[in-house]
Amino acid sequence: MQPKEDLITSWFAAQSTLDPAQFPIGIGDDMAEIQLAKDVSILITTDMLMDGTHFDLSTCTLEQAGYKAMASSLSDCAAMATIPLSAVAAISLPVGFGEREIKELHAGRVRAGALFDCEVIGGDITKWRDPAGKLAICYTILSKPSGHHPPVRRNGARPGDIICVTGSLGGSLAGKHLDFIPRVKEAFEITRRATINAMMDITDGLSTDLNRICTQSKVGAILQADMIPYSAAAQDSGDPIRAALHDGEDFELLFTLTGSEFKNLDGYPDIAITPVGVITDTPGIQIKLPDGTTQKLEPKGYDHL
Repeated sequence: MQPKEDLITSWFAAQSTLDPAQFPIGIGDDMAEIQLAKDVSILITTDMLMDGTHFDLSTCTLEQAGYKAMASSLSDCAAMATIPLSAVAAISLPVGFGEREIKELHAGRVRAGALFDCEVIGGDITKWRDPAGKLAICYTILSKPSGHHPPVRRNGARPGDIICVTGSLGGSLAGKHLDFIPRVKEAFEITRRATINAMMDITDGLSTDLNRICTQSKVGAILQADMIPYSAAAQDSGDPIRAALHDGEDFELLFTLTGSEFKNLDGYPDIAITPVGVITDTPGIQIKLPDGTTQKLEPKGYDHL
């Protein structure tokens, strides 16, 4: 079953009357693109993170929450292989938060932004009057195309493409979801070396995010379970396949490319790039399990709605 978030996103996209000449990329990708002039465009993304949903201040620090909020939006830039420029912030503070708490949040934002020279240039801060109100942080980031590869969308996967992921997957709640490094530099280098047909970052789980690429590209896929790179946390979970497919918040890259283009990534030493399956012309996603059986794979990752 399609996640509720995807259903409402599709509905919004159907209502859109945007001129594609002015807005080449609209609703449905990790960033939207605005054409400012001939050969000049800017991309924009926004993410809201809330205490109790995306982080838990009873178990993490404000600095970690601030870092994750900024890094999550930076990961959208990685998802489309664009270069971060600047950000604006909107923060809703709980009752009792003051100067010390704001500075701790800011320190996390600075740590994330400094990785890619992305500064906050403005924003808005407000405060709950209701004591039940929790911290909410929203960063909106502007980026630009790399110059060597168009922004990579979700809808370009083709039958025969190899499906690849960076890093390892699963078990992010063991700590990675608070301390990941957005794959901005890796996306830049991958797209410098090869033509990428479709790409996004894995935030809601491999099963859900691959389904998004397949749905938008009008294709299917077959995954090889024994090819998926399981993290140590996934292996410790007792069910590494389930963890890697559905946990989410890996913030790794998921992309497709032809076999000939995949060869161009040989010798890229900075990060593991693993082929985990192939794009097919048959709708739906199948997974071949280690015992040799093949099953239908439903998108069972995180659903925001």
